Amino acid sequence: MIYTVTFNPAIDYVVHLNGGLKTNDINRNVAEEYQFGGKGINVSNVLCTLGFDTIALGFVAGFTGDGLEKGLQEMGLKTDLIHVAGGMTRINVKIKAEEEAEINGIGPNITCDDMAELYAKLDAIAEGDMLVLSGSVPSCLPSDTYEKIMVYLHGKGIQVAVDTTKDLLVHVLKHHPFMIKPNHHELGEFFGRVLETDGEIIVCAKKMQEMGARNILVSMAGDGALLLDETGECHRIGCPKGTVQNSVGAGDSMVAGFLAGYIKTGDYDYALKLGTAAGSATAFSIGLAAKEEIDYLMAAL
Repeated sequence: MIYTVTFNPAIDYVVHLNGGLKTNDINRNVAEEYQFGGKGINVSNVLCTLGFDTIALGFVAGFTGDGLEKGLQEMGLKTDLIHVAGGMTRINVKIKAEEEAEINGIGPNITCDDMAELYAKLDAIAEGDMLVLSGSVPSCLPSDTYEKIMVYLHGKGIQVAVDTTKDLLVHVLKHHPFMIKPNHHELGEFFGRVLETDGEIIVCAKKMQEMGARNILVSMAGDGALLLDETGECHRIGCPKGTVQNSVGAGDSMVAGFLAGYIKTGDYDYALKLGTAAGSATAFSIGLAAKEEIDYLMAAL
């Protein structure tokens, strides 16, 4: 079983405009849709699309939280969400115009009692299962929250994948996460550099490995992806051809595809290929990738 944790899920309200976003004036959208998610939930969604059992854990609050939970269940996703008393689940506004823009909400207030309930749910994770910690955490929680979860699960034979940035990522490295997925910009920022070549990316990925990460998957947008696996071997793949329609969830889809590919075959080349296909399929779609589009891109890679 694969579990995901999303501390700050959201309802994304996506609006499409003709032309650019006008300031000090009324903007009328030409199309709109709602997407229920958050990074970990997106991972669970794509894993489910690929035929893998997954349970999405996380926190919701208020009427928006009720709506998000209902929406996910109607989509066929297995959830075990914690309802908290303070605040409300975010509504994020995603503007698709000549240039993209986002307005992201704050999210609910998570207390110590709420965290205790999460740890109780984590007790159900058994040896051989996988846990995905993905995205940010609300400002009410400390920056070592992911580290505390990994310490709590230490010794249980659980592989943990982490897709986050900054301090949340720094704190977990010494606990040897199975996989981390920075993009090349984030990887460069981590070391105070701008990374322009594969060689520069590999140097920084090796440093991350020396700090404790086992597999470093670096997404590079239209330039594909690079994987430094736990044996020290470097894998490189390009990006399939297509028209980018949506950047939201592409990285999460890559994580899902990579994990699905690795669990299915134990082969890192195949895992990288499926991760790239899944990430690209989402980028080329309005919402998250459909199975048919992932299969089509797998055949094209």
